[in-house]
Amino acid sequence: MMHYSRADRVSGLIQEVLSDILKKDVADPRLKMMTVTAVKMSADLKLARIYYTTYGGQKKIDAVTQALHGAHGYIKKKLAPQLGLRYMPDLKFFYDDSFDYGSRIEELLKTVATENGTDHTSN
Repeated sequence: MMHYSRADRVSGLIQEVLSDILKKDVADPRLKMMTVTAVKMSADLKLARIYYTTYGGQKKIDAVTQALHGAHGYIKKKLAPQLGLRYMPDLKFFYDDSFDYGSRIEELLKTVATENGTDHTSN
């Protein structure tokens, strides 16, 4: 049986509750188009690094980043009572570019496969 650290449990809880808050409580339409992909907690539970993604290019990313900055206090206020922690961790938001990176690699592989005449995408 695998044991998880308290930071792992808290990060999972933050991700779940934050996703719910963004879906139900936040009125800003820019934040409706984002997905929380991961939350990484510091060992002392004082910092939560929240990774998110959105679609629509750099303009959408910038809009979501700006909306998150503006809603930071509201998000902390809504999140704090649901976590049950003695201290509310500081929230830092980071754009998760791993999906973009994966898509780019997939496109490159398709290009190479097509150029080599081994396009097996239509099964």
